[in-house]
Amino acid sequence: MSRFLSSELPALYSPVWFVPFDEHARRVRAAGVTVRLDRFDDGEWLPLDDAAVRTPSAAIVFPGLGRRREPWAARPELHRARFAAAGYQPLYPADGRPFSAGLIGVEFLVRPYDDAWPPGGPAGEVAPRLVRLLPGTAFPYPPGTRTVHGVVRAADTAAPVANALVEAAGETGGDRTPWRERTLSDATGAFRLSLRWEGARDAPHTVDERFTLRAVERPGRTGSLTVRLPQEAERRHVIEIREQ
Repeated sequence: MSRFLSSELPALYSPVWFVPFDEHARRVRAAGVTVRLDRFDDGEWLPLDDAAVRTPSAAIVFPGLGRRREPWAARPELHRARFAAAGYQPLYPADGRPFSAGLIGVEFLVRPYDDAWPPGGPAGEVAPRLVRLLPGTAFPYPPGTRTVHGVVRAADTAAPVANALVEAAGETGGDRTPWRERTLSDATGAFRLSLRWEGARDAPHTVDERFTLRAVERPGRTGSLTVRLPQEAERRHVIEIREQ
C-alpha cells in the first residue's frame, strides 16, 4: 500500500492507514464506519475537524495531517482515532498487544512534514493498521445464530465492568480447527456473544456442549465462567472480574 493517495489526492500524505475489519464476518468493512480524530494538547484531548478519506482498498486515511509550512519548527503531536459502526464496538489494542478496557481510541504520533522534509522514517512509509470491529449487544446476528448473554462485573464491588473483552475459544470436532468468538461489554457491563462452533462434550453422546467464557478488563484482572448449552441458553450469565 503506497503512502500517497495515488488515485485520489496524489500530492497528500497520510500519517496513518486504518483498515476496519468485521471480525464476525471475517472481512474488511468498507461502509458504515465513522472515525473521529482528537489531538492531545495541554493535558486533554481536543476534537478535530479533519475529515477522513476512504481509499479504493477500504482503508481510512487523513491526507495532509501533519503538513506544515515550517515543519522543522514544529514538534510531533499525539493524536487519537475513535471508531464507530452501528452494532459494533471497536477493539483498540493492536493484534498481539495486551487488552485494556481503558483504551478508547488508537493513539499515534503525527510528525510535521512538507515536500522537502520527509514525514518520518527513511521514506515516510506507513504500515496499515487493522482495527477490529467486534459485535456489540445490538449486533444483528442472522436468524438461528446461537448466542449467550449476561453481564461482566467486579467481584469485590459488583459494579459493572464496561468495555471488557469477553471471548470463548475451542476446536471443531472433526478436523480440530481452532475457533474463537469475541465481543465487548457495553457501558452497563452487558454482553452478548455468539457461539457458532461446537463446544466440548463430557461424553461422546452427551447433548450439552460446554464452553468457557473468559472476560478481561486489563492484564491481571480477569474472570471466567463455564456455560452448558442448550441447558443454560436462556440464563443471564454473570462473569466476575478479579485480580489474578
